[in-house]
Amino acid sequence: MSDIERISSADASARLSDGWTYVDVRTVEEFEAGHPAGSQNVPWQLRNGNNPDFIRAMKAAFADDAKIILGCKGGVRSLKAAQALVAAGFTNVVDQRAGWDGARSPFGQVLEKGWLQLALPREDGAPAGRSWIDLRSKAAQAAE
Repeated sequence: MSDIERISSADASARLSDGWTYVDVRTVEEFEAGHPAGSQNVPWQLRNGNNPDFIRAMKAAFADDAKIILGCKGGVRSLKAAQALVAAGFTNVVDQRAGWDGARSPFGQVLEKGWLQLALPREDGAPAGRSWIDLRSKAAQAAE
């Protein structure tokens, strides 16, 4: 599935004012250390491997036609997550290709600056209602 639109960090930031929601798919620890302001955390992977609740949590939190920007550290996990969401029926998903830390070459050189390097709005911690704990709880309630 290479038809996922991949946008820059600056484009992602601009889309937030147009009704898009940023979903950070990094781990809870990465998210809490710093994330785009207003973003929600639904990890693609957990410490012990892939997150088996990823699609269920996203479906509980968002309509299939919600405008969703996915981001991670450097664009790899978010692209995989975007592909999975499209396969699950989501229709307005884009990938922020440079992520939080920037897209890097195999040698670690920054190829494209990420959210952090561009000094775009950020916050730390686990914001109420937008943390993985809260979103996972919402998904569990929806399954009941």
